Amino acid sequence: MRRLLAATLAAVALTGVLAGCGAENWAKKCTTTNGVVECDEADRPQIGDVTGELLDGTKYDIATDRGKVIVINFWGSWCAPCRAEAPDLEKVYQGAKDKNVTFLGIDSRDDRDSAKAFERGRMTYPSIYDFDGDVALQFEITQTTTPATLILDRQGRIAVALRRSTTAGELQPLVERVAAEVTG
Repeated sequence: MRRLLAATLAAVALTGVLAGCGAENWAKKCTTTNGVVECDEADRPQIGDVTGELLDGTKYDIATDRGKVIVINFWGSWCAPCRAEAPDLEKVYQGAKDKNVTFLGIDSRDDRDSAKAFERGRMTYPSIYDFDGDVALQFEITQTTTPATLILDRQGRIAVALRRSTTAGELQPLVERVAAEVTG
């Protein structure tokens, strides 16, 4: 019962944040087509400090990846579309990691064993364990669902947000475009 209550409270909190409560709806400044939000450089919202515990128990701080393009995927082992898109995410990660691009998963509403079992054999990039949704709340300026994927530019700003599952054919050109941007 306690676990169900915690999951429900996390989902309610996440829904408020994901709907843009308490913050300017940044996506209104961007172009949205079929659940994909693309922002011009001048309109990209900055992500603040994001920290959390990885599934392996080590700590993660997004500051260590500043200067890289960061692809962040929100997932859960309980999510059928997450299971379907996982091989595509891994494929794009493998093709982009040599281009100063990194991936990070944010696992939500899972017990740690289920999350580890899901990750094993599917993903080689790390995932933050976020049962209560506390890490997702650190992305207070974004609207997210599960699954969802954010592409942060090298300055740590949201360049693209996919508010649904994705495929390698869709994600790869988006990642490549953001990775090819010249920073000034």
